[in-house]
Amino acid sequence: MTDQDSLAATFETHRCYLHSIASRVLGSHADADDAVQEAWLRLARTGEQDIHELRGWLTTVIGRICLDFLRRRSTHGEQPLELKMSTAVSDDNPDPETEAVLADSVGLALHVVMDALTPAERIAFVLHDVFELPFDTIAAILARSTAATKMLASRARGRIRLSAPSTRSADRSIVDAFLTAASKGDIASLLTLLAPEVELHTDTQVIRGARTIATRASFGARSTATGHPALINGAPGILLVTDGRPSRLMAFTVDNGRITTIRILSDPQQLAQLVPSWIT
Repeated sequence: MTDQDSLAATFETHRCYLHSIASRVLGSHADADDAVQEAWLRLARTGEQDIHELRGWLTTVIGRICLDFLRRRSTHGEQPLELKMSTAVSDDNPDPETEAVLADSVGLALHVVMDALTPAERIAFVLHDVFELPFDTIAAILARSTAATKMLASRARGRIRLSAPSTRSADRSIVDAFLTAASKGDIASLLTLLAPEVELHTDTQVIRGARTIATRASFGARSTATGHPALINGAPGILLVTDGRPSRLMAFTVDNGRITTIRILSDPQQLAQLVPSWIT
């Protein structure tokens, strides 16, 4: 076995840990894969000789890579929808698998409000509150003081606490009512569920206004699509299936009892990768 082979084998023992960090910070398994690959390339270029403690070194590297990803995403205005998903069950009687999915959604509503956090806040919160890394380690990743890093995590924690889904059951009810109204073509009911300035984000455009969106969302009267309740990172969503294939994935933001944002993923390739075949 060559030195490079040995280094690669050692890196593999840390891959799951690094991917776990990256997927929680970035909210995307595809981006997490890219981040872990970049971490390996940096290790391969550096070599292990001058690294005192490999796990700590890799943690710092993956943190900085994720920070770069987030900054580029902010610059380009990207908001990836690719997140963990499972079929939903009733909130009144969740099974252990569903509870595990919710527990793994990183602090309840984390990914629902993640776009509201700055890249530095996101790194500080996830690495400290989820992975329990010390603030001085995170400060080195962010090139901030320890005190400033604690403040970043505190701000992020406050925003997430304000958005925590203590009303998750209520939000689920609203999204379920949206699904029912849309399947019936009931525009009047849809209008009661949508905030006046609601936004609909598709793969190619942003549409605003409750009536316009209610008309577009009324799929039941003119298509063969079937809607299924879904969980998207612990938040209520809808999966539309047409002719046995996933056709749309809809993620909802609910505020004060009304839907304020709907994000739709409809790219067939992305849906095929994201939605397990057994769901449909």
